[in-house]
Amino acid sequence: MDSPRRRNNNNIKTIAGQGGDCQEPSVSTLFKNLHISSTDHPEVVFIEPFYGGSHQQLIDTLHKHIPNSHLIVLSNKKWHWRARCGALILSTIIPVVTTEKVLFCSSVLSLAELVGIRPDLQKLKKIVFFHENQLVYPIREIKQRDIQFAYNQITTCLAADVVIFNSHYNRTTFLDNLINIIKIFPDNKPKDLRVKIEAKCMVLYFPLSLEERFSNGRIDVGVLHIAWPHRWEFDKDPEFFINILKRLKSDNVNFRVSLLGETFADIPEVFDEAKEVLKDEIVNYGFIEDKEEYFKILQSCHIAVSTAKHEFYGVSMLEATFYGCLPLVPNRLVYPEIYPAKCLYSDETELYLRLKQYCLVPDLAVQHRVKAIKLERLFSPASQITDSHLQLL
Repeated sequence: MDSPRRRNNNNIKTIAGQGGDCQEPSVSTLFKNLHISSTDHPEVVFIEPFYGGSHQQLIDTLHKHIPNSHLIVLSNKKWHWRARCGALILSTIIPVVTTEKVLFCSSVLSLAELVGIRPDLQKLKKIVFFHENQLVYPIREIKQRDIQFAYNQITTCLAADVVIFNSHYNRTTFLDNLINIIKIFPDNKPKDLRVKIEAKCMVLYFPLSLEERFSNGRIDVGVLHIAWPHRWEFDKDPEFFINILKRLKSDNVNFRVSLLGETFADIPEVFDEAKEVLKDEIVNYGFIEDKEEYFKILQSCHIAVSTAKHEFYGVSMLEATFYGCLPLVPNRLVYPEIYPAKCLYSDETELYLRLKQYCLVPDLAVQHRVKAIKLERLFSPASQITDSHLQLL
């Protein structure tokens, strides 16, 4: 069994714009987790207060394809503090506007707060990208909903010129739940909020950056290899998945599993339990830093499973699908928008029975993947950036 590998957050890499030199203004040394890259005459400034995971992947991909751009990011430490304080921190080190015409950020940034502190940024075309929305995000261990993060996203939309959602599900749930946030206001409830925001909204799928496939093959064609490629946090519902694996093991069903994904300070206890109870079945355990190694592991798997309580796009599942896994995903959230019906399951019993079937006949998973999935043409490296992305910028 491989040893756990966790992300090193001490320093993040600085990325230079194509054709430009890497520059770090001296003021950035005051902020340990801040890095700036630039060109001499940038027209687009990319801002990401939570530079990690899919947020990093998106911003890197766009930055790579926009030569006249510069990038200002904070590391992916303590999401809640980035959402609360990112605008203030970034306002002190974003260079004075010169040749810039476009500001692109994720919805983690409180855009209204930033342009209020930095009025010189108001003249830029402001584009915000929603990886997720806080209006429907699962909340744990609180008695009364803290609407501050949802409220920040609402004011960000009002301050933006263009609001991009990564799926129709994300857009619809955000707009439909605006009224629920407004209802919490004690008085003076704003009117026509949905109309104002909806006029700015559009949907652009996340532009994946995928490498060529590898030729290592599967570990054992006679044993089903299952991937669970998600953050080790409660909203991905690892307990649901581990319980099914324990049930399969108790039924003397043979399988292998790779528990992949980023880990943070609070790791659900179920992973320690799984490490002990499923020690004979676990092939990989923990975050894989090297992307090529990670993709090779995905290609060694037959099936990738999601048990998410929330999902607005699901980059890791699409990556797994591209590398040959049959995706098994809940029949809810964003999944019906992306995956065919044969890949959807309705409840724990159905997922268990399907996994058991594939454990008994692993080649069925390969056959069903070939028949059900035609995602390569949609998410191939050649089409990762669309004209719509470039025209916006």
